[in-house]
Amino acid sequence: MAFYQFILVFFLERRLPLPPPAPRQHLHTREAVYRGYRRESGGWDIEAELRDTKTYDMKVIGETDLPAGTPVHHLAIRMTLDDALVVQDILVAMDGTPHDSCSQAITSLAPMIGVKVGSGWRKAIETRLGGVQGCTHLRELLFNMATATFQSVHPGESVLRSDKPPLFLGQCMTWDTRGPLVQRIMPQFYQLDINRNTTLKT
Repeated sequence: MAFYQFILVFFLERRLPLPPPAPRQHLHTREAVYRGYRRESGGWDIEAELRDTKTYDMKVIGETDLPAGTPVHHLAIRMTLDDALVVQDILVAMDGTPHDSCSQAITSLAPMIGVKVGSGWRKAIETRLGGVQGCTHLRELLFNMATATFQSVHPGESVLRSDKPPLFLGQCMTWDTRGPLVQRIMPQFYQLDINRNTTLKT
């Protein structure tokens, strides 16, 4: 049973609250879903799934045509973490790829075993899996699995009781350590000099 579940969906079949668009043709859909689970034996499973589809028959360079709606990419990752958020295992499924050779990447994420989800996560991915060491789309999924991890492991107000600033502080406008939200709910970190890409002025 999943005690906590966090889902990010980057494409939804519904009308979003945006102004009416100019006349246009729908060509491509990317769906990315992230889920977090508490394991009954302890630790966590974080899963990610990506699907790319076209609205037209697509000619894949060097391959046969893909009919409209057939996934160009359909990839999934399951990352198992201990309670310290260190990767214990990582599994990959590649049910849809544009080239047969893409399946070579199915074991490419193994170097992430032993890495802790936290500060330096993206750098660890680029160092271990960058370039021809891995798959661009698996790396893209893996980047945001850190966010899904923190949403799953640290839900609600538990972060307020920590004596260490959470990793999201200083990473966006809302969580600016000089801002009113931090001053109101995390006064212990107000004016802390950890804002990303800024110089704190007092």
